[in-house]
Amino acid sequence: MSLRHAILGLLSIKPMSGYELKKVIDESVAHFWTSDQSQVYRTLADLVDSGLASRRTVVQEERPNMHVHSITDLGSAELDSWLASPLRTPPTRDPFLVRLFFADRLPPDRIRDLLRTRRQELNEYLATLEAISVPGEPADIGQALRLTTLDYGITVAKAEIAWLDAAQQRLDRITP
Repeated sequence: MSLRHAILGLLSIKPMSGYELKKVIDESVAHFWTSDQSQVYRTLADLVDSGLASRRTVVQEERPNMHVHSITDLGSAELDSWLASPLRTPPTRDPFLVRLFFADRLPPDRIRDLLRTRRQELNEYLATLEAISVPGEPADIGQALRLTTLDYGITVAKAEIAWLDAAQQRLDRITP
């Protein structure tokens, strides 16, 4: 996936400024696809240059002009093509796992700290995901799919916490 497809997807929901897009990204897809503000603006400019999005200027009193972006028909076709294309699972690149793989160079208490720190990070992440409140049943398929991605994040975080607990137990059985 690329940021351009995430932005096209968000613009397919509603037109937004770059500022609004970044805010929506941070509150939704950032849990599995992050970006910084400059990436959002560069990608928006590229989408406009490519004809996949349009930009209109909204004049605001006492504030800078706002540039609202909308997906074009060409952008919708690109998004639909990407959605229907085969998806290859990318190779895993997890710095924590690489660190853990070589952690036998550390004393056992430092390995335990490594596991404890990761568990704490995951518990904080899990709390953030669980705090996203969604009242009632989904109103449409889009909302149902967005809730499904939230469920995925919660499930994966809980599974990794359980895995960390098992790793800690394995370490405890062989180290003082």
